[in-house]
Amino acid sequence: MKSQRPITSDGEHRVLQFRPRTTPSPVVHRGSGVVQPLHVHAAPEPLDLSRYEQPREEPDNFRHRMLANIAALAFTIALTAIGIWLAVSIADLRRTQDCVMMGRRDCVKITTPHI
Repeated sequence: MKSQRPITSDGEHRVLQFRPRTTPSPVVHRGSGVVQPLHVHAAPEPLDLSRYEQPREEPDNFRHRMLANIAALAFTIALTAIGIWLAVSIADLRRTQDCVMMGRRDCVKITTPHI
């Protein structure tokens, strides 16, 4: 059986030389005009979030924000606990159902109080 490799020509494989952009870009002549590269000589803005800050009508209420965070954390913990309990309960019910479907009689554990 022949191998079904695609036929490639030498024109498909080229190695391009990497030239870093350390030199200024040349002036380009288009038609009768000259296109100069865009250079911004103004000082760049600092790279922090202060440029996105907006004045607030009332000051930030740290206590209210922390109480809301605590409430959100408690809600998340409660949802996680309920999810774990539900998964364990469903696994237990599945185990019991599989036992009954096999025809066994001792599937459910009966707890009796000590006398």
